[in-house]
Amino acid sequence: MKKRGFWIQVRKNRTLLYMLLPALLYVIIFSYIPMFGITIAFKNYNYNDGILGSPWCGLQNFAYLKISGKLWALTRNTLLYNLAFIVFGVIFEVGFAIMLSEITKKTFKKAAQAFMFLPYFISWVVVSTVMLNIFGQNGVLSNILNSFGMEDYSIYQQVKQWPIVMVGIRLWKQTGYGTVVYLAAIAGLNQEIYEAASIDGANIWKKIRYITIPGLKPTIFIMFLLAVGNIFRGDFGMFYQLVGNNQLLLETSDVIDTFVYRSLITTPNIGMSAAAGFYQSVLCFVTIVAVNGFVKRIDPDYTLF
Repeated sequence: MKKRGFWIQVRKNRTLLYMLLPALLYVIIFSYIPMFGITIAFKNYNYNDGILGSPWCGLQNFAYLKISGKLWALTRNTLLYNLAFIVFGVIFEVGFAIMLSEITKKTFKKAAQAFMFLPYFISWVVVSTVMLNIFGQNGVLSNILNSFGMEDYSIYQQVKQWPIVMVGIRLWKQTGYGTVVYLAAIAGLNQEIYEAASIDGANIWKKIRYITIPGLKPTIFIMFLLAVGNIFRGDFGMFYQLVGNNQLLLETSDVIDTFVYRSLITTPNIGMSAAAGFYQSVLCFVTIVAVNGFVKRIDPDYTLF
């Protein structure tokens, strides 16, 4: 009877299932089938024998990361940078979304949205080039300082300031995109609640505190959980283009992804790269499960699963 009821539901909702089919095939083809490649992390891979024919090497590929002596530093940098990106990103995105939602002039509001959203479409290659020409050793800033009789200034020599620079550039580039998401969430809130609050004498700050922010909580939690799922994966384009091979900055700005890339350039060991990817995936999986479980204890309605 249960089996019969299942097929009845399938026939009844076949149109919706047909719509789901492309997304399901996409996930299977590009997410589940490639998981077979995880075996490369445990093999001494060579092109002649392929994945199946290459000999097993146990945990030798993982030992390379440990022997290098940089595993803890790389993991720490990747975690702390992404944590800063997530926390400050939520604060800035929610803050700007609330400010834009309170603007009544449509022309200024649209112009502000377009101006904020524009950096998202700028390539990291362009961003790094602009930074180099402005804040580099012979950049615009150094020329201005020299004209006043001051010494050169290069941001690429300020190791301690670089984490702040990275977080600032990330916020400048990504805030506009995240703001659009929260603006859409604010637009979906019941406007009658705001009208009732105005009748009760609530000012704009009380509306934001007691209506807007609580209304954004589900979106904030979902976006936070989605971001936490990749907390041990660095934005390769950002870190490599901005830092490059600057040995002075690698101590504070090197992440797992860029380290593996530089290692592959000198030693083309695909197994080591697969091991690093597997290491990141395990950490990301453990983190998302732990955070999701913590959120479930606070409020089960805000969890992913």
